[in-house]
Amino acid sequence: MENEALIQEVTAKAQKWLTPAYDAETQAEVKRMLENPDKNELIEAFYKDLEFGTGGLRGIMGVGSNRMNIYTVGAATQGLSNYLNKCFKDRKEISVVVGHDCRNNSRLFAEISANIFSANGIKVYLFEDMRPTPEMSFAIRHLGCQSGIILTASHNPKEYNGYKAYWDDGAQVLAPHDKGIIDEVNKVASAADIKFEGNKDLITIIGKDIDDIYLEKVKGISIDPEVIKRQKDLCIVYTPLHGTGMMLIPRSLQMWGFENVHCVPEQMVKDGNFPTVVSPNPENAEALTMAIALAKKLDADIVMASDPDADRVGMACKDNKGEWVLINGNQTCLLFLYYIIKNRIAMGKMKGNEFVVKTIVTTELIKSIADKNHITMFDCYTGFKWIARQIRLLEGKMQYIGGGEESYGFLAEDFVRDKDAVSACSLLAEICAWAKDNGKTLYDVLMEIYVDYGFSREVTVNVVKPGKSGADEIKAMMENFRANPPKELGGSPIVLTKDYKVLKQTDNAGNVSDLDMPETSNVIQYFCEDGTKVSVRPSGTEPKIKFYIEAKGTMRCAGCYSSANASAIEKIEGVKKSLGI
Repeated sequence: MENEALIQEVTAKAQKWLTPAYDAETQAEVKRMLENPDKNELIEAFYKDLEFGTGGLRGIMGVGSNRMNIYTVGAATQGLSNYLNKCFKDRKEISVVVGHDCRNNSRLFAEISANIFSANGIKVYLFEDMRPTPEMSFAIRHLGCQSGIILTASHNPKEYNGYKAYWDDGAQVLAPHDKGIIDEVNKVASAADIKFEGNKDLITIIGKDIDDIYLEKVKGISIDPEVIKRQKDLCIVYTPLHGTGMMLIPRSLQMWGFENVHCVPEQMVKDGNFPTVVSPNPENAEALTMAIALAKKLDADIVMASDPDADRVGMACKDNKGEWVLINGNQTCLLFLYYIIKNRIAMGKMKGNEFVVKTIVTTELIKSIADKNHITMFDCYTGFKWIARQIRLLEGKMQYIGGGEESYGFLAEDFVRDKDAVSACSLLAEICAWAKDNGKTLYDVLMEIYVDYGFSREVTVNVVKPGKSGADEIKAMMENFRANPPKELGGSPIVLTKDYKVLKQTDNAGNVSDLDMPETSNVIQYFCEDGTKVSVRPSGTEPKIKFYIEAKGTMRCAGCYSSANASAIEKIEGVKKSLGI
């Protein structure tokens, strides 16, 4: 039996979309949903408004308050405009950067947003065509803007689009600005409140000028340019998965000195339908199929892929048997930080005030590397805006040298304040060149890390619960974990529980202490006696609850990987059974 109160609520909300403020096509679609006896579609489209999560505004494209369309994008931009005019009322000129990816409607949404900003008296720098998210972040700081947005749904399927909002530091918005923007967005009662008529005099088109400056800055990240000169013929296969990476990554690799770069031609085509992949997600093996096929043909040294907005990088390399294997997000982060720390030390570039950052769900091996090399490491919440916050807090006091997260995001520099596949791909190529210069492969380097710092295997389990009923189910699951916490996982007793919703940690003796974090978050972590770590959190951008499982082990030699991996997988299966997933 349908919830009558909910149907009445969404019907009333939908009927507000039948006014002249909304275009005829939108009104026709709303009427169709209202007249349909099956109210599920209506409920899904209107049961809530799209909200800023860990990755901003993101949803399926279509008609409704819970969908990405010109009105939800318009309301977000109008709300952000109102908030900017309130926050920076004493400034002579308020300015923003507007960027977008390759997705269907992204250019439309970007142009509409530019018009709305300008209609509210705000100066707009609009990219001429799709550009990577990190370049937009860079442009905010470079141009001295107060905010910026990019229209992208990152690695989501083609049905999705999204809207990421950034502040004057080039990072995605945090409290109090995120809440402040939401409050202003919520005051936008209907499309009639949105100023769609732009002021062309306030819109400046940008492109190559910013590209050139940004790429020069990225080139400056290189730690050992000499090793690239010796290994300039390193065979690299790259794919942008139809997205923005094609605009800058091949050029960046060339600027760093790599002369043997091969792009997957079928995927160097801008296309929001992502025709050559099931999903444009470099985490998925399937997305790298064409790149690996080309790599086998060329006997390449490395495969790298960026997601549609080029902020995350996926990679594959040959293992000790010559088989192509994927490097996961935790391993990616390990490789980057290991190389940066080891080679900055070797080249005398350390001044003693360096720090690195990881998210709480990312492998604890990073802390082992940092501790052993006397580098300060900070843990932060999931979402790169938290890494950016740590950089901002320590600006001028300590030197940021790298930070990353398990979801394939890494940032090697501080002139961008979001994860950056442009610099990450370039630095990855340098790491491969360094390995090859030392008679090794990227895989060999990873094995060395495991031998020197301990072994860990990480698995993320996504339990998808779509729609209104799914959101309720996820809420109930989190409540149950708090009300009935497990005592052991996979046979190992839990020795420490961290609950970021109340910012408390409890050890197995019942001792409670505070967690030092900037705000609360709906995350629970369990640390077991055998080193196993489990983190549980609802996704901020997708209808799923996520379980991050890390199992520890030891590797006495590079050839011991298989046995260490098998033991960890067995441990992880036991943990999953304990969690009922």
